[in-house]
Amino acid sequence: MSLMGRGGVPKNRGDGPDRKCIATGEVQPKYGLIRFVAGPDDRVVPDILGKLPGRGFYVAADRSALKRAVDKKLFARGAKQPVTVPDGLIDEVETQLARRVVDLISLQRKAGKAVAGYEKVKSWLQTEEAQVLIQAVDGSGRGKSKLSTPHYGHYIGWLTADELGLAFGRQTVIHGALASGGLTQRVVEEANRLKGVRVKEGGSGHSKG
Repeated sequence: MSLMGRGGVPKNRGDGPDRKCIATGEVQPKYGLIRFVAGPDDRVVPDILGKLPGRGFYVAADRSALKRAVDKKLFARGAKQPVTVPDGLIDEVETQLARRVVDLISLQRKAGKAVAGYEKVKSWLQTEEAQVLIQAVDGSGRGKSKLSTPHYGHYIGWLTADELGLAFGRQTVIHGALASGGLTQRVVEEANRLKGVRVKEGGSGHSKG
């Protein structure tokens, strides 16, 4: 019995973009998951771009799911082989996701689809040019409350002022906005993956300052 190739008609199960999380057992679209592969040395490697060769296994883009996968040694089951889980794997996932979001925002800026600075962002919001409002998590609450998320738009509020500075080629940035089109939807998807990994549950790990 011959199965259709990847270019053929998708099967009812398993051949679409949905994948199963090895930690929660839930099936969801790939953009809500983190792909991992076992490298040549059998070390677990995060594949943020989804392009590394090898058999992929997936964990939900959620810090508690990732912690469960590490603590309960579920990566070996996902890889179907013994694997080494490097120390700091979850933090590495967070770092790579943040870098990915910064890179995508930078590409949108170069394409003329992103602006930074309170006045420019306010202007884009007023003219309904902005589809996404971005504000630094460590920016002043009073200043941030003066700008509202676009109607039917998105809000990203968990990147730091330094990270946004990198994206916009400045020292630090508190306010940014993205127009629709181009890579904006990808920015939103990747930023949501970062949010799940970055936001710590239950108030643990919060630091003042």
